[in-house]
Amino acid sequence: MSSHSHLAEPQLNATPLIDVLLVLLVMLIFTLPIATHAVKLNLPQLTRGSPPPAVHLEILDRGEIYWDGEFVATLAELTPKLAAVAGLADPPLVKVTAERRAPYERVAQVLAAAQRARVEKLTITPVAE
Repeated sequence: MSSHSHLAEPQLNATPLIDVLLVLLVMLIFTLPIATHAVKLNLPQLTRGSPPPAVHLEILDRGEIYWDGEFVATLAELTPKLAAVAGLADPPLVKVTAERRAPYERVAQVLAAAQRARVEKLTITPVAE
């Protein structure tokens, strides 16, 4: 009648394993390079005086175009105005404002005309309803 209760069950001593893991963690921390990330930003400089002039180009929901409040019937009438602005030594900012329901095709035509005229300073903003 032998009993298995007198046999000792093996136990794993985890203390040396934890010590080895801590040493490896410390070595990893010391060997990693210090993260020194520098992001170079080209920020605009503060200019004194009045803001640069701007031309307001509005596109309404029915596809109508207004140049500084003046109605422009066709893109053929708009193109010389854009070319004149682009040809200036210090061109003004062209602010294109399109209503939310303005036809996308008309907005794309106006932007394409501005690109063909080589307008460099251009912003696009939707009108809040």
